Parts: sequence; C-alpha cells; structure tokens
Amino acid sequence: MSMGFLIEETAPVVWRGLMVMSAIEKLLRQVDWGPLDYLVVDTPPGTGDVQLSISQNIPISGAVIVSTPQDIALVDAHKGAEMFRKVHVPVLGLIQNMSVFQCPKCKHRTHIFGADGARRLAQTLDLDILGDIPLHLNIRETSDTGQPIVFSQPESDEAKAYLRIAAEVVRRLPPPLK
Repeated sequence: MSMGFLIEETAPVVWRGLMVMSAIEKLLRQVDWGPLDYLVVDTPPGTGDVQLSISQNIPISGAVIVSTPQDIALVDAHKGAEMFRKVHVPVLGLIQNMSVFQCPKCKHRTHIFGADGARRLAQTLDLDILGDIPLHLNIRETSDTGQPIVFSQPESDEAKAYLRIAAEVVRRLPPPLK
C-alpha cells in the first residue's frame, strides 16, 4: 500500500498534522493486510509530522535509519535516529544506501556519494550498520517496473544485499506475536 495510490500521480502531498495522522490511520487500520509477521513503514527522511505521528500513536518494535553516505543526508539521518530515541523507539541500526557504484564494463568502484559516511555516523550514535546497498542500474530498473530486484533477480548480488539486511533487521526484532 502506498500514499501514491491515494492521490493523483503528479499531485504533491502537502499535508500537516491531522491530515497526516488521518492518512496514516487509514493505511494502518483500514487496509486489509491479512496475516502479517511484520509491517514495514517507509517514511520520508527527517523528523516531521509523519515520523512523530507514527511513533506516538502506533506500537513500533524498531526503527531503521537509511541514508546515503553523503554529509548532507547524514545530517537528516542523525536527527532521525535521535528523534526515535527521544520518543523511546529502539533504533535497530543504519543502512548505507547507494554506497558504491561499480562500472559494469571495467568494474572500477566509485563512491559517488562519499565512502563510509553512514559507518561513521553509526559509530557516533553507537549503532550497527545493518548493511550496504550499492548504486546499481538493475535496482532502479526493476523497482521502476514494479518488480523489485529481490523478486525479479533473487540470485543477483544486489538482491542478496537486501536479503542480508532484511535477515539482520528480523534478527534484531522481538519475535512476532502468534
């Protein structure tokens, strides 16, 4: 389920406060999710109404902070981790997204967004790195077609990076209620 299904494709979501919470309530309580072990909520970066509303109104087992390694993104990631700590949501760790680009022809590795920024932030916050996601054309292409890489190319190195991270997140969560 996505907010994208609730509004026109080109319409911006310019909601605050009560409108945000109303939409979150609808997504969480009025969608027939069926039986779930886990529900992952992907929020925009930052410490705004969405994150605060969710953390104050829904029981959360843990938060995962995702950031590219560049300094400007890490500022928001740091604030996000501190916000979750302040509202007593356990921060399970950090994921370093778009960590490295490997040229498909010559195999040269380039750290387009900088190297190890999330690792340094994790040390500062006394958190673990849950994994790295490379900057790879297949990830973008498969996502754009609605066939994420873990389904369309499950044996690829890129899919395995996601699966390792998912396993690490699950390992850090309390067992699901039966």
